[in-house]
Amino acid sequence: MRKNDEKKMQFILSVRSKGVVDNDVLKAIESLNREHFLKGVFVQRAHEDTPLPIECGQTISKPSVVGIMTQALKVTTRDKILEIGTGSGYQTAILSKLARRVYSVERFKPLYDEARLIFKKLNLNNITPIWGDGSQGIVEQQPFDRIIVTAAAEDPPPILLNQLKVGGIMIIPVGQSDEIQKLIKVERTETNFKYEDLCDVRFVPLLEGREDGIYV
Repeated sequence: MRKNDEKKMQFILSVRSKGVVDNDVLKAIESLNREHFLKGVFVQRAHEDTPLPIECGQTISKPSVVGIMTQALKVTTRDKILEIGTGSGYQTAILSKLARRVYSVERFKPLYDEARLIFKKLNLNNITPIWGDGSQGIVEQQPFDRIIVTAAAEDPPPILLNQLKVGGIMIIPVGQSDEIQKLIKVERTETNFKYEDLCDVRFVPLLEGREDGIYV
């Protein structure tokens, strides 16, 4: 137990050292064991600040990147969040600790099924997981206070920007290749959108449609 506590402390210190300093975000990260979102040999690497592979050719992001994205969203307990790309469900679960409600869309059916089971097991009852085409957002639930996209687009998609509330924030990686991507913050004002570069990142591409096949 003592060894695990030490591992956890080192893990949080590592995330903090990368620029995640918001106490609420750090508490949310500390409260969720990343092991729940990993399988096989990767479970023992849960406390490493590194991206790891999951099913369907996707990845679970570095905890520090999850922290930076969450911190930049400035989530409050009143917020309704749209997440595009549930993946392992780790980022979704962190958001659920901070927000009123999280709608998370995943295009790969196996990932959606797996994440839904994890959320149930962890009693994260304010998450609504959806198997669908995340590139379209969720028109019937708009507007959202916050939108987070965990896949890279060439530019912030107008259809998602339009689902953002005035005063809302979107965090999204943008870039024309997986070699050069920037994490950007978009704020919607009464008249336009304000953009801010946050840091360099690498994410899988944002794709249209949904997949129901079995992947490894």
